[in-house]
Amino acid sequence: MTGAGWIRVPVGDDAARWATRGRVERVLFVVHNVTAATRLLDVLPLFHDDFRVQLLVTCPGSSAFEAGVRELLAEVGVPVVPWEQAIATPVALAVSASFGGQLRAVSGVLAVLSHGVGYTKRLATPDTRHPTAGGWDAGTEPVFGMSREWLLDGAGKPLADALVLSHPEQYDRLRRVCPEAAPTAVVAGDPCWDRILAARPYRDRFRRALGVREGQRLVVLSSTWNPESLFGDGAEDVLPSLLPRLTSELPSDEYRLAAILHPNIWHGHGPGQIRAWLDRARRAGLTLIDPLHGWRQALVAADTVIGDHGSVTYYAAALGTPVLLGAAPLGGLDPEAPVHEFVRTAPRLDVTGPLRPQLDTLTAERPCRHAEFISSVPGESAPRLRRLFYDLIGIPEPDWPARLEPLPLPPHEPATPTVPLLTLTRLLGSGEVRVARYAGPHPTPRTDDAEAHLAVPEGTRETDQLPLADVVFRYGTADDPRFGSPADWAAEVLDRYPQCSLAAYVTGPDSCVVRTRAGDVLHLRTGADPAAAASALHAWLAAGRSPTELVAIRTGATLHQATVTPA
Repeated sequence: MTGAGWIRVPVGDDAARWATRGRVERVLFVVHNVTAATRLLDVLPLFHDDFRVQLLVTCPGSSAFEAGVRELLAEVGVPVVPWEQAIATPVALAVSASFGGQLRAVSGVLAVLSHGVGYTKRLATPDTRHPTAGGWDAGTEPVFGMSREWLLDGAGKPLADALVLSHPEQYDRLRRVCPEAAPTAVVAGDPCWDRILAARPYRDRFRRALGVREGQRLVVLSSTWNPESLFGDGAEDVLPSLLPRLTSELPSDEYRLAAILHPNIWHGHGPGQIRAWLDRARRAGLTLIDPLHGWRQALVAADTVIGDHGSVTYYAAALGTPVLLGAAPLGGLDPEAPVHEFVRTAPRLDVTGPLRPQLDTLTAERPCRHAEFISSVPGESAPRLRRLFYDLIGIPEPDWPARLEPLPLPPHEPATPTVPLLTLTRLLGSGEVRVARYAGPHPTPRTDDAEAHLAVPEGTRETDQLPLADVVFRYGTADDPRFGSPADWAAEVLDRYPQCSLAAYVTGPDSCVVRTRAGDVLHLRTGADPAAAASALHAWLAAGRSPTELVAIRTGATLHQATVTPA
């Protein structure tokens, strides 16, 4: 029996004829959406190197957020079985990180993992073409994965043969709300959390990957999905007004901004639409973090998180990272879940007050730790889960240790602003200049003794600002043939824009070539952003000082050494 799109190898009516290895145990990963897939990918390495196991993957088609799943599965490279074929194919074990779809139709034992911090959020059961057990108040949705409506099938029997929990607190709730499912519970920890914990020694590398410089504070915005989230347009709709204030009130050389958005936001609205909505913020220096491969690394790297009631924010608090809640809805959370207490008591962002004092005060406070309730067995999820999976399959575990995959080092992605920067400078004597650059678009805080000038990247969309710029800069490689050389490019810029006093070609993370209106070509090396150093040099020269006397650039409380030499 076959259907449209059914595969023939390694499963199918004539698979025995074509498969090279057919005497295997089939393990089926049920992927509802990208969010669930990220948790399943956490445990996929537990089956690595075992020639007795054939991995398969399927999508039940029950989630409203199926976009991105096809591309993800192609990247994983495990055979994708159409859902109708999957439920017609005997498997030894099915593993899911969600309860949607006709899971009970799978021909094999079923293990279900959480795809967040335990089971915390309320969610009405959708029309999944099968009845749900029991009922609930019209005004109160059941807790996803922790209620009879989600845990039991139409006959009142548990959907899962094994329900994976990360903490006994969840088992206590399970016994109260659905005692029928309690015998299926297995406390096996949180593999996502274990990977985060294992990555903490590499925090500095993750920060360097994001271009966070000495003295810079990484502020991460974290949003789950739905209208009540930080990104949502529910009652308050915080984000559209918050983003321009962040880039207007926080000096770009003292604060690095990044955003972690729930995959349901990315794939529900489309990555292109997300980038369009956040265009000005991105051009001002906000980095959008890959929702599949990079969010945990960014969380480890963060100094502060502005978040909401989502799991990512709770993971940040568990790491001891100071958290401000920009959205804090309680109605969608299980009142008995630890996340509910966290959201109820965590500091709130005052969206009407100045932002920098709130961030500075928050950082100075003693952070609250919430790791206790994420996992009762931190670092042990790999052996516990593999033992569970192989017991369910009914074969002995491999004789090598069970291990999770380390979090990869993300690509280097520094902030490269492409908006005009209002730059405030002050000469401090002894060869030192203080620099504070603001990406706007709102009026910038001013100090009476600071000199202001406009620094504009050549590739800006605000091309009308280039003729007004005191400093024009660009980031690139020194050997890019399109510009001749950094010195040639700088000469061309000064010729094109008579108002410009200095042009700077940033050739690396700590160096740039500058040309002055007087014709001097200089090589500038510094630990600050070289474009900021170029603005400091402009202010130094405007005061009539010799360029080689500039030896230090201060951004906030951080002093960066600088060296200026003839190029």
